[in-house]
Amino acid sequence: MPATELFTTSAGKVGEKELLIPSGKEGEYFPHVQDWITRKLKAKRTVKDVSQQVLVKGIKQWAVFEEKSGGKVVRTVFKIT
Repeated sequence: MPATELFTTSAGKVGEKELLIPSGKEGEYFPHVQDWITRKLKAKRTVKDVSQQVLVKGIKQWAVFEEKSGGKVVRTVFKIT
């Protein structure tokens, strides 16, 4: 399943889930989201799947991962096509 990285902004919460709105910009394309995960694991970075904790407006299938970078938590959103 091909995956395209999306840039999003938070629009608050809907129930217990955070609503993310795509900004229109798209990042890297991956033949499969596992390719991105493998790259992160080879770089000794831990990623956590948080797809069940968010909603992405206008996207039917998505995957969201969090990783720590310095003192921040970085969230990466993928549109699955």
